[in-house]
Amino acid sequence: MIINIDSLENIADAAKKFLAEAGDRRVFAFHGGMGAGKTTFIKALCSELGVTEVVASPTFAIVNEYMAQNGEPVYHFDLYRVKTMDEACDFGCEDYFYSGNYCFIEWPELVEPLLPDDTADVCITVDDEGHRAVELK
Repeated sequence: MIINIDSLENIADAAKKFLAEAGDRRVFAFHGGMGAGKTTFIKALCSELGVTEVVASPTFAIVNEYMAQNGEPVYHFDLYRVKTMDEACDFGCEDYFYSGNYCFIEWPELVEPLLPDDTADVCITVDDEGHRAVELK
């Protein structure tokens, strides 16, 4: 399924549609180049889940935890700076991935062998006019 985002004005609708299409899946591996809009779309997903805290890229923290409206945690990872599998395991990434809670993972390539079988791959691409396409696989 592909969701097109022509502007920030329709990103909330795109997030709602994305979560509906995702069904019971809770772990999402976001792929896309630098500046593709991964963090911006994850912010919209968190908002749709009822997160009221400020959602920011966990570039230095590696993982941020937010609280959804239903009281369950939502985890947002930025693994860009993680260089080894051991480093990922040291902060307990598998505990998060198998928690049953939403996990939105930017730059997941290094930890792909650790991800649950039902992890959804999400590819975000940008065309020449700045429109985004979010593909949920």
